[in-house]
Order: sequence, then structure tokens, then C-alpha cells
Amino acid sequence: MHPRLASIGLAGAVLGELMLAERVTVELASGQDRLHVLASDATGEPLTQNVLDQIVAEPQHPLHTWLLFFARTIYADLRSRMIAANLLHPPGRSLLKQQPAAPVDSNTAAWPRARLTLAIQRRRPPALRDCVLYGLCVATGCDQQALWEHDREFQAAATAILPVPFRRLVVQTEVAIGEVVISRR
Repeated sequence: MHPRLASIGLAGAVLGELMLAERVTVELASGQDRLHVLASDATGEPLTQNVLDQIVAEPQHPLHTWLLFFARTIYADLRSRMIAANLLHPPGRSLLKQQPAAPVDSNTAAWPRARLTLAIQRRRPPALRDCVLYGLCVATGCDQQALWEHDREFQAAATAILPVPFRRLVVQTEVAIGEVVISRR
């Protein structure tokens, strides 16, 4: 997946993480989807705290703007967070090029994809966090590449059970992806 598209999806995932933690929500205001802060106390994690602090400081921006803004650095920020949490080995260097960061445990890395695939195979609605993940995978187009199973009926059902704020996050992520693809940025 193109790094710019992946970064927008990752920005959506971090905002989804804050939404699942009931720190922010998406509300329609002045005809635009906007992030509304529900709780600004410490998140206990530097990346989500930084994102939340920026939203608190400048609440006037639409969700779409936040997605594009956070996408600029989110890939490196998440990689650092995952290395600090011992989920990724730090990137190495060979004589010719830098080697990408690799998962510390391949089972842990594969578990979210496995949960989604099992839900699709069993035709059971996944937990809310997995519905959000699935919606963002579909929005970015990585569902075709990353998931072992594909089912448009399941996709519609998983999206339908999302609360409206999460659906709006998925839609705005898809819109941002579409704009980047069309403009080739």
C-alpha cells in the first residue's frame, strides 16, 4: 500500500483509538464532521496524548483536516510507539539499505487480521474495535490485500453496527484517501 494512503488509515486508527477510549467523538457541526473532546485527562500513552492535546488546543478544525494533518507523521510515530512497547524490533541497517522494523512476535502481529478473518468466516459481528479496524481497512482499500476472506455482505453488516461517530470516521477516512488518489499527492 502506498505510504501516504497507509498514513491516512493509521491516522484514522489513532483517532478511532481515542474514540474507543471515549476521549473524543465525531459530531456534525456547521455542516462538517468535527472532533469533539469528551475527556482531556492524561491518556497514559505519549502518541495518543499528543494527538488529544492538539485537538484540545485547536478544536475548530474539521475531522478531514485532522486526518491529513496527523497522517504527515503518524507512520513514524506509531513505529516508535510499537518499538517502545516491544511489538517491533527497531529497524536495522544492511550495507545497502535500511531494513524495515520487524514484529517481535508474528502471532501478536497477525492476531487482529485473524480475528477479522474468523468473524467473516463465522459470519459473526466482531467486537466494536474490530468493526472500526475493518471499516478503516475497507476505507483504505487494504482489506483486499490484508484479509484472507472478503465478503461484501459482511462488510455492510459490520459497518451498520458501528455507532454513527465511528461510521463518520470511516467515511471521512475514505474521502481523504479518495482525494489523495485523485490528486496523486
